[in-house]
Amino acid sequence: MYALAILSIGTAVSKNAAAFFITRFIAGFFGSAPICNVAAALGDIYVPKYRGTAMTFYSIGVVAGPTLGPTIGAAILVNPHMGWRWTGYITSIWTATVTTVSVISLPEIYAPVLLSRKAKRLRSETGNTKLYHPHERIKITPQNIITKHFSRPLRMLTTEPMVTCIAFYASFVYAVLYLTLPVFPIVFANIRGWKPVVASLPFLALFTGVLCAVPINLANQPRYARLVAKAGGKPVPEGRLLPMSVGGFLFAIGLFWFGWTATPATIHWISPVIAIAFIGGGFIVIFQQCLNFLVDTYGLYAASATGANTFLRSVLAAGLPMAAMPMYAKLKVGPATSILGGVATCLLPVPFVFMRFGERLRAKSRFVP
Repeated sequence: MYALAILSIGTAVSKNAAAFFITRFIAGFFGSAPICNVAAALGDIYVPKYRGTAMTFYSIGVVAGPTLGPTIGAAILVNPHMGWRWTGYITSIWTATVTTVSVISLPEIYAPVLLSRKAKRLRSETGNTKLYHPHERIKITPQNIITKHFSRPLRMLTTEPMVTCIAFYASFVYAVLYLTLPVFPIVFANIRGWKPVVASLPFLALFTGVLCAVPINLANQPRYARLVAKAGGKPVPEGRLLPMSVGGFLFAIGLFWFGWTATPATIHWISPVIAIAFIGGGFIVIFQQCLNFLVDTYGLYAASATGANTFLRSVLAAGLPMAAMPMYAKLKVGPATSILGGVATCLLPVPFVFMRFGERLRAKSRFVP
């Protein structure tokens, strides 16, 4: 994360496009670590019964960046005393501060590491050399980073149907969230003629929708706790999927609603803004339950499963916004957004398929404990 902070400064002082792109690429490489690991870390900290609540508030943090960032960035951009370079400086300051606090205050939570430390302490105290933990034999080398830690998420993405389907669903909604970065300015700045800061305010509707959808995820917790108790304390991944089915409908409705009320400008602006809130609410419900499902399913391999998810969603979130300008220029807002709504509608059966066949697929997995 310190590398991300340093490279953000590099972006801010870039003199040409090549330097800008290179520093952003490397910054993204280093900045991906917490996105991959936090969901798995929550799996280490919380038992399945309470993990959903923790994941709910973590997911709010994940979506806060892309929803609040455009408004903050627009305000920095139009400030005559700052300008676009300060977006990099402020990112660097914030990243370095949060990382320093985390390094100082966060303890180790990975169970194999804690148990290996305990084994070493007990050997020292008792002299019993038979006390050890298998994790002590694991050595991190450049070779096994490539052959094991780097390749495992990709293998899971391509060979585990559960990871593939869940990652694609989560990646699609995440990519659509990033697609709004260029689409909202098209609708509210270019078509409706709003000023830059005002045109970025609809992003706040996304965040409002996220906050309003939190009760949907939290309402599933008592039901999930009963399922876990019935399973003897073991996680029940399929118990996470009912809210996801609700989120899928909210997401699809929001896309179609936005597409056909965003233009023409004679339609009152409140209609597409409410639709944006539906998109945000559907996104957070789907996204959070996708992470919960992967962590519940893969246990110690949760970091690899969420890493596969992060890889795919990062690819789509980087690529889809690049297609936004030509797609919306060619098809216009209504048809272009309806295509996305159509894909979201086609994905509605995903939670129901996993409710029906999830346990059977888990039994065939090589990675499920």
